[in-house]
Amino acid sequence: MLREAIATGDTIEQAKEAACRELGVESYEAQFEVLQLPVKKTFGLFGGSPAKVRAFIRTSPADAAVDYLRNILELMGVHDAEFSVKEEENGALIAITGDDVGFVIGHRGETLDALQYLAGLVSNHVDNSYYRITLDIGNYREKRRETLEVLGKKIAAKAVRTGRNSSLEPMNPYERRIIHTAVQTVEGAKSWSEGEDLARHVVIGPIEGERPQLQRRPRGRKPFPGDARGGRPQQGGRPPRRDGGSRPPRSNPAPKPQAAPQQPAAPRRDDSAAPLYGRIDVKK
Repeated sequence: MLREAIATGDTIEQAKEAACRELGVESYEAQFEVLQLPVKKTFGLFGGSPAKVRAFIRTSPADAAVDYLRNILELMGVHDAEFSVKEEENGALIAITGDDVGFVIGHRGETLDALQYLAGLVSNHVDNSYYRITLDIGNYREKRRETLEVLGKKIAAKAVRTGRNSSLEPMNPYERRIIHTAVQTVEGAKSWSEGEDLARHVVIGPIEGERPQLQRRPRGRKPFPGDARGGRPQQGGRPPRRDGGSRPPRSNPAPKPQAAPQQPAAPRRDDSAAPLYGRIDVKK
């Protein structure tokens, strides 16, 4: 991408400085083309013309991404970040170093992935062609790759052993490719992606598919003999006797009638001293 600015001045040097200020770069970062030499005025009053200079810089996709990231990090409070660019095929690896830049990684690299995506969009607009930007801080990408490889192999071995599928958390395309590559090293395991957009994730399972799982009996339950599902008798019956005989069902006895409560007996009177019909006085 080519950026340019045309400026004028009383001298060529003044015109160059004006053009660089318009581009926002230093004079050593730009290239110049003199369009018009200055012409002095006659007698200092008539005629004359200023110097005209064209300043231009060629911006690569990686440089555009670095300029964008520098502005974003300054807004986030990081003013001493340093950028190193390593050109790759159809892309570049940009490593960021500096004090207290670890928080830019975010939870499981979410913030770093977002900045990488936006920087990639900026770089693709330079030449209107695909240019892949990989952003790294503190060798996080390499550590994350090792962690994902171990995770993929571990889940693949578990899927082969248990015959069950396992779903992983949503990941970006770069991390999903790492998981797929790791699963291919485990014999009898396969992996595929499911979901859409941000919910797209990797599923790992056995090549022959999930095996039917046996239903386990709850612990603590002892089967009764005679039950089709473990020896339990039909509801309302009794378990058979150990001697092989049949036990007659127990009939409910008729309820016994309740006796009426007894009244307390009246105290007995001593009739030996009392008259039968009351007291009778005998006249003498």
